[in-house]
Amino acid sequence: MPRYCFLLQVRPEMLDEYSRRHAAVWPEMTAALAESGWRNYSLFARPDGLLVGYVEADDLDAAQAAMEATEVNARWQAEMAPFFTGLAGRRPDEGLLLLTEVFHLEDQLDPTTTRAREQDTR
Repeated sequence: MPRYCFLLQVRPEMLDEYSRRHAAVWPEMTAALAESGWRNYSLFARPDGLLVGYVEADDLDAAQAAMEATEVNARWQAEMAPFFTGLAGRRPDEGLLLLTEVFHLEDQLDPTTTRAREQDTR
């Protein structure tokens, strides 16, 4: 499954509140993300507000389009917009700065070694 990593910038003075809101994301929002094809989705924040996101999706454009079609996403993006800088009038989900993956361990491991290691851990 394709992996995607992105950056956004949260206002540092609002990072604590941003983190609190993400400790209890609306159940209808998490359900919509899952139904739209977002998998293994995580957000990481630095104290200066740099936000790093990671998600797996068969097709990120399709997953984003499916979310855009939901009413809950419109409400969530409106709630989250004040937390961000550098969006130039775009919603947070439109301002993702996608990064290029340059290394993934599992892609480079010898498959025979990987299978042996998995059997050893059982």
